Amino acid sequence: MFLTRSEYDRGVNTFSPEGRLFQVEYAIEAIKLGSTAIGICTSEGVVLAVEKRITSPLMEPTTIEKIVEVDKHIGCAVSGLMADSRTMIDRARIECQNHWFVYNENISIESCAQGVSNLAIQFGDSDDDGAAMSRPFGVAILFAGIDEKGPQLYHMDPSGTFVQFDAKAIGSGSEGAQQSLQEVYHRSMTLEEATTAALTILKQVMEEKLNSANVEVMTMTPKDFFHMFTKDQVEESLKGMEKIEPEHQRSSLESGYKKSPSIM
Repeated sequence: MFLTRSEYDRGVNTFSPEGRLFQVEYAIEAIKLGSTAIGICTSEGVVLAVEKRITSPLMEPTTIEKIVEVDKHIGCAVSGLMADSRTMIDRARIECQNHWFVYNENISIESCAQGVSNLAIQFGDSDDDGAAMSRPFGVAILFAGIDEKGPQLYHMDPSGTFVQFDAKAIGSGSEGAQQSLQEVYHRSMTLEEATTAALTILKQVMEEKLNSANVEVMTMTPKDFFHMFTKDQVEESLKGMEKIEPEHQRSSLESGYKKSPSIM
């Protein structure tokens, strides 16, 4: 006789009779409450555009970091629990520095993502390194970088699975944004076109009007590597975006949009 579903909910490393890990599925659902992040990889480089939720006018927008620099050739966009994301980013930075120290070369984007995924799947696993984690990390990460293979974009979820993408959206508006990315993306895209497309899609899934305070944009190119847009550059990109009429109605992208004040 099988136990009830609630019994399997409590075990972080116990499979249900259907072969599911409910705690991991719940962590993936938590990502859908986080802010929307969009990444597009082109032959010229990678662009990341992320929504920053300003829940109070008393908050200082500059203290909310949704895009961080891991190494000079790797940047990350996160969605979900920000406290968890800091732990993951710290691991990514350690992986990069250890690789440089041992091999005297920049780590590949895939190896960096794999190193972080090794930490993500350690939930429920107690060993000599310390006690087991009580739950999976509730954060999804987009890795954007440049290595010997050129521009790379990887996505990692709380299950520790990392997959390479040409274009990927995470967060609350990811369903509609991903559908729109499939329609507008093409391999001959320029970096400028990708930036405009990312901001246009972000505008359609966000509740607030886009401005330099609630949006972060980063580009990763072989020439400049990690480049975070200043407020003036964001405003300039937004003005350029407004000149192009969106191809899709906002209603088609807002389906499935969820928001939680506790997850940023």
